[in-house]
Formats: sequence, structure tokens, C-alpha cells
Amino acid sequence: MSAFHVMTGSGERYARLAINKISTADVFDALRRGLDDFREKPSHYVFLCLMYPIAGIFLALLSSDANLLPMIFPLMSGFALIGPIAAIGLYEISRRREAGLDTSWRHALEVRQSPALPSIIVGGLLLFGFFIVWLVAAQTLYTNLFGDVFPRSIEVFTSQIFGTSEGMQLIIWGNLLGLVFAIVVLATTVVTFPLLLDRDVGLVAAMAASIRATVVNPVPVMLWGLIIAAALVIGTIPLFVGLALVMPILGHATWHLYRKLVTPA
Repeated sequence: MSAFHVMTGSGERYARLAINKISTADVFDALRRGLDDFREKPSHYVFLCLMYPIAGIFLALLSSDANLLPMIFPLMSGFALIGPIAAIGLYEISRRREAGLDTSWRHALEVRQSPALPSIIVGGLLLFGFFIVWLVAAQTLYTNLFGDVFPRSIEVFTSQIFGTSEGMQLIIWGNLLGLVFAIVVLATTVVTFPLLLDRDVGLVAAMAASIRATVVNPVPVMLWGLIIAAALVIGTIPLFVGLALVMPILGHATWHLYRKLVTPA
């Protein structure tokens, strides 16, 4: 696997990267820098991120059937689990702007020429695996509480969730379960994909660096996770249209957070 730069990267040797200690002020500074990147050419970035509201609406429509109503929330919230890989083109734009290079939107697709592409692909597959496991876990929890009988309409489903003890258990345990998945994904990917785009160190080294960055900076990284969650909720309110603004800003800010967390080569 090392030949594909997945385990050890191009150096054929495991790289233990130096991690910086940051503060909550650095998190907000990364967010500000991400907003600056977005302001540079917002029309390009909105165009690139139209896929997010479109995909969100598609997921909602997919779940509109009565038998799939219990999966609406898991699908919408689980969609955020694959966000780190979906925003990789935005990392490239921020990287190019930082280096003083052309930041035309077409360069967002140049990730396909990256020597770390195999590692990025494998990392994306892992995130998709997390997404599938989350959906299975959410479906299993619902079935254990309500059985195999699905609500006939959204009104019945709403009354089940908010009007029964089983519904309250579903809300509590479902959110706790989702929190576990979110923390695991955040800890393993907070710098993984920007790092791979910047340096071909291999997926294992990149994920290890991400975990160590979380351990060294638990409060700033958890704050970043809360900012992501709040921004995504706000973005989904107006029929997911807000995601076209929220996602690029978060994507650019993730690049700058990576720069603060990982010591440059």
C-alpha cells in the first residue's frame, strides 16, 4: 500500500508531524481568514458549492416517503460527516491564495493531480463508511424503540417523536450517538485532508496528526466542531440554500486552522 502513498506517503517512511498549541482566538482568526478567502471571489465559490444545497434537497426528497421518514434527520446530519472530503477543492483555493498563485475556480479541480490522491480517495471512502455506519446505527435505534412499523405520514411521525416516551428516548440516544460519530470524525479529520493536499505524508500519518492535534488542543478543536455544527444548522434552514455560503467559508477556514495546528515543513 505504501507504493500508493496511503500508508507512509512519498517518503516511504512514517512521518510524525509537529503539532502546535493554539487558543480559541486562533479558531476565530481561522474563521475570519476563511471569510476573507470567500470574499476574494465569492461568485466562484458559490458556484463550486451549489452541490451542497442540491444534495441536501435530494436527501430530503429521498426521505419524503413514509417508510423513510425516520431517516430524514440521520441523512441530513450524517451528510456533514462527509463534508471534510467534499470541501477539498476549497482547501486548494486557499492554498493557492496563500502562495500568491492564481485562484480561479478551475484550480479547485487540480486535486486530481495531487500525488496524495490515493490517500485522499481512501480517506474519502473511510468517511463514507462512517456515514453508512451512522445510518445503520440510527435505523437500528429507531427499530429497537418503535419496531418495524413505520409512520404513515409526517404528522404521525411527529406525534411519535414528541408525544411518546419512546420518542424522547430516540431524541436523547440519537443525539448522543450522533455526538460520538461527530467527535470521532472531527478528531480524525480536522487536519487530515488539508495536510494531504499540502504534503504527501500518507493517510495514516495525516490521521495520526489530526488525532494528536485534537488531544493537544481539545478546547479549540471542540469549539471548531461547535462552529461547524451551528453553521450547518443555520445553512439548512432556508431549504439548504444557506449551505452555498456556509460550506465554502468553513472549507477555507479549515485550511487556515490546519496551518495553525500543524507546524510547516
